[in-house]
Amino acid sequence: MTLPQFNLNPVNTAGKLLTIFQRNYLEKKLEQGLSDAYSKRIKIMLLADEGKTQTQICQELGCSQSTARHWIAVAKSGQAHQWNNNAIGKPQAVSKEYLQRLRELVNQSPREVKVPHRDFTYSASRWTAKKLSEHLSAELGIKISDRHINRLLKQMGLSTRTQSNNLEKDDSQKLETKNYSKSGIVIRDIPKEFAFS
Repeated sequence: MTLPQFNLNPVNTAGKLLTIFQRNYLEKKLEQGLSDAYSKRIKIMLLADEGKTQTQICQELGCSQSTARHWIAVAKSGQAHQWNNNAIGKPQAVSKEYLQRLRELVNQSPREVKVPHRDFTYSASRWTAKKLSEHLSAELGIKISDRHINRLLKQMGLSTRTQSNNLEKDDSQKLETKNYSKSGIVIRDIPKEFAFS
């Protein structure tokens, strides 16, 4: 008598890349009337799951090779359910008001700033780009990445990093070093106890 065999690694009957759940989920999302860009992401993954090549997908959907390659890789990695996590297009344009508020925030401690729509301030002692992005998104309704925040700060000559007093001391020592004469003698302020009267 032979015992029944149980398949511990069931074959994915949905297709080559997606689970049945992922395929059904993506097909339902496609029926919801999404924007062209979002629906194209889903169609790329569904076509790749059917076994179509990158070239075939690009021809059928009119998308670039890099777009198809990216979303095929997302499907292969098992992350197809995260099709809407990446924003579409360039970062939002920032206004003068946004830049002014960013400058104000960086020059204040987060402990002095009221959390938007709350009745308390932040507990952190210094800003991070991520926290600035979240705060400004809640306050002004413009969502940009923390990387973009860092670029904006750099353009304004600002940073979320604190400068230590050691840097200031090092800078003054460098200035003194530049004032060396050819003989190598440096004249500094003489302490009062050694001063001649």
